[in-house]
Amino acid sequence: MDLQQTSIGLELGSTRIKAVLIGPDFTVLAQGDHPWENKLEDGYWTYSLEDVWGGVQAAWAALAADVQNRLGQPLTTTGCLGISAMMHGYLPFDRDGNQLAAFRTWRNTTTGPAAEKLSALFGCNIPQRWSIAHLYQAVLNGEEHLQRLDFLTTLAGYVHWRLTGQKVLGVGDASGMFPLQNGQYDPAMLAAFGELTKDQPWKLSDILPAPLPAGAAAGNLTAVGARLLDPTGVLRPGLSLCPPEGDAGTGMTATNSVHPGTGNISAGTSIFSMVVLDKPLSRGYPEIDMVTTPDGAPVAMIHCNNCTNELNAWASLFGELLTAAGTPMDAGKLFTLLFQISLSADAGAGSLLLVNYLSGEGVTHFDAGCPLLVRGPKAALSLANFMRAQIYSSFATLCLGMELLRTEQVNMERMTGHGGLFKTPGVTQKYLAAAIGTPVTCMQTAGEGGPYGMALLAAYAKEPDGTLPEFLAGRVFADAVSTTEQPDETIAAGFAEFLQNYKQALRVERTAVEVL
Repeated sequence: MDLQQTSIGLELGSTRIKAVLIGPDFTVLAQGDHPWENKLEDGYWTYSLEDVWGGVQAAWAALAADVQNRLGQPLTTTGCLGISAMMHGYLPFDRDGNQLAAFRTWRNTTTGPAAEKLSALFGCNIPQRWSIAHLYQAVLNGEEHLQRLDFLTTLAGYVHWRLTGQKVLGVGDASGMFPLQNGQYDPAMLAAFGELTKDQPWKLSDILPAPLPAGAAAGNLTAVGARLLDPTGVLRPGLSLCPPEGDAGTGMTATNSVHPGTGNISAGTSIFSMVVLDKPLSRGYPEIDMVTTPDGAPVAMIHCNNCTNELNAWASLFGELLTAAGTPMDAGKLFTLLFQISLSADAGAGSLLLVNYLSGEGVTHFDAGCPLLVRGPKAALSLANFMRAQIYSSFATLCLGMELLRTEQVNMERMTGHGGLFKTPGVTQKYLAAAIGTPVTCMQTAGEGGPYGMALLAAYAKEPDGTLPEFLAGRVFADAVSTTEQPDETIAAGFAEFLQNYKQALRVERTAVEVL
């Protein structure tokens, strides 16, 4: 195999760092991953930079081992490499490259005053997790490190910077730092923010990474960068990198959802929908972010902090029981079994109510979370109903946000699901189609998600002929194998009942957060 004809996508997700190598026909040739978890330290959800590099190196080593095993050769180079990671958050550095504050991830809900003031100032929604909200909250807090601030970026931008020396970012990821206009940071909003922070020793436009569209050249792997990825020295420096992107952009790419009327739903630790717009919304909504595709098209994004955490916790508990009973089960098989059991549940999940908030939730305006299982005396508690309620709960808050897109009559011809929640065929896909009233498609790469999408963006940068939508539809997904579930009326009625009760249960959730 000529490795110059391959592309690699490496994504730092919420619970896994994963690297994927694809060939010239865009099929996956090898992959490697490494699990990791965020920590709540000093009031912030965070990952240490030591864990970032330890995890990146472990994922790269696993990829290299898989390449050696499958292709019979060392991983010395690739045609193009792309770095992706969780969007938003706060990673500040001084002029010498020293980290000034702990990485504050998208999961934090500590920037309420800043987000509220900036939303009013800019006339558009600035969510709490956006980088600019974190920065301005640090200003409001009077944090000392701002006196030495020289560069602010996202996790993907940070890793790319260390590998190449280039302070750049894909436009999709950049649009979650600060609002864009025509692919660049909005000049009027930059001026307004500059007036708001005129006493600071820095200018915002000087400390943000430069936005780049999909297909642009974004630097080359330095000798230092090569050693950061592969301390063994097998990887050679010099290979090209594409613009680093956020996980939302890679999800759109991995599902061929970059042209108007299409959208995708990414479901893992968090869950979010991305709908590419063919016309502007009539007004701004605090529940909807306006971001872009990797090539700069406008996107309505509904992001929820909580998705599979609680479901994963209960599956782990059931796994412990099976192990204690002497019948241990592989996690993948256990999830498949539990999901399939849910198909025999009552359409309304037996009136069980589960609120899966481990952390705060912007769509429903929670600054903290407390997972709940609530049932009345007439609720039907069974394993099938319990699992149906778990799955419903994982996307209930997203559906509350998507109701707003319905009121705007946003064109949604097709939604594509990807991420871990869709790995079991014909279950979550079926429920979600009924819940949002739109056909939901899953491709064979549904479980791969972002790393595969990042590899595709790297492949596009290697040969950027035509537009990104043309490249994906015409070359990558022309013969893609997929399944589509149409909305089922019975499930839709059951989910509507669940969602109505879920709204009421959020009152209980608020009390739980206050008390616990």
